[in-house]
Amino acid sequence: MATITKRQTADGKAYYTAQIRLKGYPAQTATFNRLTDAKKWVQDTESAIREGRHFKTTEAKKHTLGDLVDRYIKDVLPTKPKQAPAQRPQMERWKAELGSYLLSDITPALIVEVRDKLLSEPTPRGNVRNPATVVRYMAALSHAFSVAVNEWQWLEDSPMRKVKKPKESKGRVRWMDDEERAKLLTACKESPNPLLYPCVILALSTGMRQAEQMELKWPDVNLKDGFLILHETKNGERRRVTLAGHSLELLREHAKVRRIDTTLLFPSNRNPQKPIDLRKAFLHAMERAQITDFHWHDLRHCTASYLAMNGASLAEIAEVLGHKTLSMVKRYAHLSDGHVSNVVASMNAKIFGGV
Repeated sequence: MATITKRQTADGKAYYTAQIRLKGYPAQTATFNRLTDAKKWVQDTESAIREGRHFKTTEAKKHTLGDLVDRYIKDVLPTKPKQAPAQRPQMERWKAELGSYLLSDITPALIVEVRDKLLSEPTPRGNVRNPATVVRYMAALSHAFSVAVNEWQWLEDSPMRKVKKPKESKGRVRWMDDEERAKLLTACKESPNPLLYPCVILALSTGMRQAEQMELKWPDVNLKDGFLILHETKNGERRRVTLAGHSLELLREHAKVRRIDTTLLFPSNRNPQKPIDLRKAFLHAMERAQITDFHWHDLRHCTASYLAMNGASLAEIAEVLGHKTLSMVKRYAHLSDGHVSNVVASMNAKIFGGV
């Protein structure tokens, strides 16, 4: 129910006070100089309340983007331990750029200005920032807006919906040929660090990410049946990883000398409750093998490339690597062209062979 009351100021000038009372909602009041404005406000506000839009707009005028970032860091990031270290500085950057703006004033155009600024400014190393990095900045802010819309009721809609992400590069694909792989494995065997060789073999044979591998615990490894379980993965889903061949043999040997003061498969010598850091050992092995432009994460690319060249489908590669979609593994499609050709030839021979 709405009422509009005509009042007068001390000097006799008329003004109008409009009040809306709807059951289940707090009363809303506003003052206008003209009756037509009061009537329009009543009509628009009643509609907005019934449609669930009014109070979100009110909340958006109460909170700044800085408030959103602070609450997101305090309440949401602790539930995302894997992403938190990277997303915290990303969110703080958004706060530094737009933190003083009310949420109701945050427009796609403002976000685009910051997006383009991030794309153009140099990194600490002097290089232009990778578009993929800017996409991550935008993804962090987009999730914060989604939480504000769906859970906090601070906004009616996210302004990120109308902001275009920068186009990412096709992605790096660096893998070792047979000669390079043989040299690297020889150098790893000769390394003073006895864990380097089995860790590299395990990475090549399973395609696990370095963090997934280094945080492995013995209770999650089944050496009898040849598999292990990853409980914490990048996409948030539990994944079963097959162990076979040389990597399984090495893990069985490693289990015979496992430390009893930790559950980690590959613990640090200084602190057995933390994973070992193989960066220096791996770098020295790369130098001994005379292999350049290669990083630990490229071992994962090697796994995918070898799978593709041995006839695995993109869906099978995605399953092994733990990707939810095929978009990330399409970069290896060209390596399986021969296998695809054979499949097509076989299909044609079968259905048209007698024609």
